[in-house]
Amino acid sequence: MQHWEVGATSSVAPTSPVPPDGRGELQSTAAPRWLEVLDATIQRCAAHGRAELQEWLSGRRTQLLHPQLRVLVAGAAGQGKSHLVNSLINAPVCPVSDTSRTSVATVVRHGEAPAAHLVTRAGPTTPWTAPAGPRDRIPLRTEGLTDAVTEAVLAQPAGVTALLHAEVEVPRALLAEGLVLIDTPPLTDLPEQSPGAVADLRGLVTYARADLVLFACESTRDVTDAELDVLADLSRLYPHVLVALTKTDVAPRWRDALAQTRDRLTEAGVPATVIAVSSTLRQHAVRSGSGPLNDESGYPHLIAHLQHTVATKQDELARNTVALLGRLAVERVATPLRADLLRSAEPSDAVAQLHEAQRRLEDLRRITTRWQNCLADESGDLLSDIEQDLRERTRAVLTEAEATLDTLDPARSWDEFEPWLRQAVQEAAESSFAWLAERSEWLAHRVAEQFPEYGDQVLPAWASVPVDEVPDRSGGLTPPTVEKFTTTQKLFTGLRGSYGGILMVGLATSMAGMSLINPLSIGGGALMGGRTIREEGKSLLKRRQATAKLAVQRHVDQIFIGLAKDAKDSVRRLQRTLRDHYSGVTEDIHEAIMESLRSAKAAADRDLAERAQRARRIEHELNQLSGLYTQAQALTGRHSPAIAATGIGPG
Repeated sequence: MQHWEVGATSSVAPTSPVPPDGRGELQSTAAPRWLEVLDATIQRCAAHGRAELQEWLSGRRTQLLHPQLRVLVAGAAGQGKSHLVNSLINAPVCPVSDTSRTSVATVVRHGEAPAAHLVTRAGPTTPWTAPAGPRDRIPLRTEGLTDAVTEAVLAQPAGVTALLHAEVEVPRALLAEGLVLIDTPPLTDLPEQSPGAVADLRGLVTYARADLVLFACESTRDVTDAELDVLADLSRLYPHVLVALTKTDVAPRWRDALAQTRDRLTEAGVPATVIAVSSTLRQHAVRSGSGPLNDESGYPHLIAHLQHTVATKQDELARNTVALLGRLAVERVATPLRADLLRSAEPSDAVAQLHEAQRRLEDLRRITTRWQNCLADESGDLLSDIEQDLRERTRAVLTEAEATLDTLDPARSWDEFEPWLRQAVQEAAESSFAWLAERSEWLAHRVAEQFPEYGDQVLPAWASVPVDEVPDRSGGLTPPTVEKFTTTQKLFTGLRGSYGGILMVGLATSMAGMSLINPLSIGGGALMGGRTIREEGKSLLKRRQATAKLAVQRHVDQIFIGLAKDAKDSVRRLQRTLRDHYSGVTEDIHEAIMESLRSAKAAADRDLAERAQRARRIEHELNQLSGLYTQAQALTGRHSPAIAATGIGPG
């Protein structure tokens, strides 16, 4: 196993005092400033009920206090990250061929003697630093380690691969200083897409308890946008990222790629150190012992950077990390507080109810004016319409009565005509008042329509004039005084007519030698007398019919005047009844609105006081977070604007 000890980084320095399982914390009598700020941040998260932040920060606190520096090596497939790990420690602990890519993560740490185990974690969220039981650690042979890892992984039950990682101990001075390297499987979707890679890498750095991320990328191509997205996401969790441009031995223009990569990271706002390396040149330098070739490989710069980071972990790295963690924690705690503060300035439900009650009160004032005007206008129209309806109906009865009188003799048929007239007038009155009842109901609904928010709830229990209350004004028609054609009148009328006939015919026949009174003159007198009687009878009938028509017209007009008075009285009673009803409805609604207005005003005042108190409390909490944010940023020597009630430092 001499190949484990080959190279300039063989174990020539004292071994790390840290136990092989990676546990333990440095004990110090005086806590550094960054630790005080971190503890204060954890306390603020706990005070605000952010248990997930408290747990996350506590885990990062344990990492920072641990003397080991856990470096997670990540990247897309075929970027030479496993070759990079092997070249750093001069030992083939990770697979580098195209046919045997890394299937499980490999944790490489210092050990007095080479050793390897396949570890099964309790669950996917179990930290890799958690101690594993004897049954969860499978010893592996160190000869042909990559094949041994592959064989051991294949021997495990299906579905357990996600819970596996290999732990390798190598006696190396670089690792003895406290460096732990973690080679990971290739990130999914890279280098074309970033969502899957971002999620995978976040899980790796969280549960692997990484202090630093070393991202590998070929120098033969440009860094893709997806890789920039991954690095930008890492910069939200780590104050500094290490980027290794690999395979410079096959990239003639690797210096241009190095400068371009640095420029793109700067433009993207990603704080990163970019180092170009060649694992092939490193291995040639180790085999030949060539210092210039080793310098040309770029690894001395990478090793120096890692050694500096290990040495300054609990100083520079811890301060920068706590500054970043403090900013992230304060942002996440302050964001809901600021949102709550903004919500407290928005109109609340109590204020909305107050405004709604005020709106309803204003609407009621407008409704009151509308329904009063509606009732007055519609009542006036109803008065005019009912009078016109009665006039048309009585005129129709009168016209039919006159037509009937033209066909009969009032002196003989009055007893039959008078009941018909009484019934016709009563039916006309009942029809008109039935229509009045319908219009009354329509009027009640028409006024109720002025209360759009209440609908049929405001209608009165009754809304029409009962038909059975129509007054009977059809009686009282006395028979008209008509002149009768008696027998005596007929006799005298016949004699008067026959005298003229006898005289006229007798004079005519006397010229023929006949006497004045002769059969012819007597016959002519009889004819003239009969005609006179008939003409006088017709004249007397016309006079009787005219007298009856005049009496009927006067009677119907009198009935119309009475019915019109009754209809107008009914409309006025209806108007007063509806006015009283809707006035009571308006008063009830007004009282209900005033009660809700008083309740809403009291609730709005209480809510305003509570909101003001809550706003003062939030502002006090934001001020405390602002002070904590300022303390965290002061750890880096940079003075960033502090968090305020409406903003936060640069993100």
